[in-house]
Amino acid sequence: MFEFSSYHFLLAAVGLAIILAYWLPRFVSGREPAASALLIGLGWLLFGWIEGGPEAISPTAAPKPWEVVSELCVIVGLFGVGLRIDRVFDLPRWGPTIRLLAIAMPLTILGVAALGWQAAGMTLAGALLLGSVLAPTDPVLAGDVQVGRPTEGGEHPVRFTLTTEAGLNDGLAFPFVHLSLALGAAALTPQLLGDWAALDVAYRIVVGVVCGVGVGWLLGKVLFEFPRENALAETEAGVFALAGVFVAYGVTELAEGYGFIAAFVAGVSLRRVESEHAFHVRLHDFSETIEHALTAMLLIGLGAAMPVLLSALDATGVLIALALVLVIRPVAGLASLAGSRLRGRERLVVAFYGVRGVGSIYYLSYAGSHMELKNEAELWAITALTVLVSTVLHGFSAAFAVERATGEKQTD
Repeated sequence: MFEFSSYHFLLAAVGLAIILAYWLPRFVSGREPAASALLIGLGWLLFGWIEGGPEAISPTAAPKPWEVVSELCVIVGLFGVGLRIDRVFDLPRWGPTIRLLAIAMPLTILGVAALGWQAAGMTLAGALLLGSVLAPTDPVLAGDVQVGRPTEGGEHPVRFTLTTEAGLNDGLAFPFVHLSLALGAAALTPQLLGDWAALDVAYRIVVGVVCGVGVGWLLGKVLFEFPRENALAETEAGVFALAGVFVAYGVTELAEGYGFIAAFVAGVSLRRVESEHAFHVRLHDFSETIEHALTAMLLIGLGAAMPVLLSALDATGVLIALALVLVIRPVAGLASLAGSRLRGRERLVVAFYGVRGVGSIYYLSYAGSHMELKNEAELWAITALTVLVSTVLHGFSAAFAVERATGEKQTD
């Protein structure tokens, strides 16, 4: 009469992991729970011991599902981040963000790639891919350091900088991923670099921005102005957020642009239409709910795959992961922010709290599903450890550190 169902066991265990990850931190902190590290740990604890389970779910064996789920997490997260920004036209506030994107991110890629090439013995293409994968900060896992919900404020320069950096550098890391894949298939030549600069850098970035602005503006008109007397924004249709980001991302990718840039810019552009309307909050909250659900399942899956992913880890891989989180990103961040409008403690917080997470998972699974990777096991081992270290170290300290730097208490 009673029969054990592995599927129903899986559902119950996933649900239990999510409940525990959000509930347990409440015993030690009144802040919003830093659930990311616990989701990975509980996925490891609940599923990592199942014989054959980690191998079956590992992204090295099946990268495509990981690519799709992480892609959805990132684009929904980027759209929601774009909606949050209240004061987009305060141009001096963008100065630190531009410095992080133009200086800190390339320095981070260079530093990680140099370690991968010289210390880990990777190919040039593999080392560059590792640097590109680990360079972007995460828009999904960095809620504790970002600005508040639409119209809520809380746009201290520290939060504004970390939010806008995360909103843009996922897309801006893509040219370097493309370059690493090109190097894996062909020799480095002036022709290859010229094609890369024209297509992967200039064209795709411009298309991402233009499509994001255009789609966001059109979505705003549909929501608020046509028909004005019976506007869609007067409904409770929060699912419009998901539809909107799908349109922005899909159209941009069809035009061979960077959909990640378009998703963020579409959120920013949409927010400029009737910017104080309460419907923006509904859109943001709906997208955030979807983002949290997808991210929770992805991180549990990452934890379940940890026994396989970390089996290829050696001392050099540990060194690279720790060097990125503790040295390379903070030093690159501080160097890029020298002379900026941020003060001493603010610079330290911005430089240190470059959270790594879902974006890195996406880029590596994207690369793995598009070509046969050398050093794939080592790449995943280092990436998985970096995400774990970042979620633990950043996740449990970010809220307190940002509160100290900004003088603003986090609201539950």
